[in-house]
Amino acid sequence: MLTGRDYTLIIDKSGSMAQRDQPGGRSRWAIAEESAHAFAAKCEALDPDGLTLYVFGGRFRRYDNVGAERVAEVFRENEPCDSTDLAGVLEHAFAAHFARRAAGGRRPETIVILTDGQPDDPRAVMRGIVEATKRLERDEDLALSFVQIGSDAGARRFLKVLDDDLQRAGAKFDVCDTVTIDEAERIGLTEVLLAAIDD
Repeated sequence: MLTGRDYTLIIDKSGSMAQRDQPGGRSRWAIAEESAHAFAAKCEALDPDGLTLYVFGGRFRRYDNVGAERVAEVFRENEPCDSTDLAGVLEHAFAAHFARRAAGGRRPETIVILTDGQPDDPRAVMRGIVEATKRLERDEDLALSFVQIGSDAGARRFLKVLDDDLQRAGAKFDVCDTVTIDEAERIGLTEVLLAAIDD
């Protein structure tokens, strides 16, 4: 189920990611780099072309065909700053997904989002996901897994809404799964990716 998919990783680099509130006094950004490297290695094994990687704050940068060895370079080129325009980066990722399908690409896609806080516009994020689901033929064609870094209570509430309430908001399919970074480490990356597809 995990092979034959495209993988995209979206990493929050908003200013709050610089907070050093993680075990060992490490920053959320450092934890994100470790997790991104692990996800990239896992996805590289599943899709040898590498993954699509976005880093976003108020704006985003996109990197194509990223393997695990490139993750450190991407993190060197970026640092935490700015706001959390999750709606904007998701809009671009969804547009790229549907453009590939329109061009004849039939591979389903899993998008993993590493984030620590509420987005600038939570309603815009929900609207974007709901509208994307309405364009899907099958629920397994697109899977989103939100992995929360840190313990921001507002972020946790928002991610729970994405996990539990999207269909009440008009989504055609329930495509979102959410976990904390601690849960992801405990259950393993394979299970996180599977949970996103199976949700």
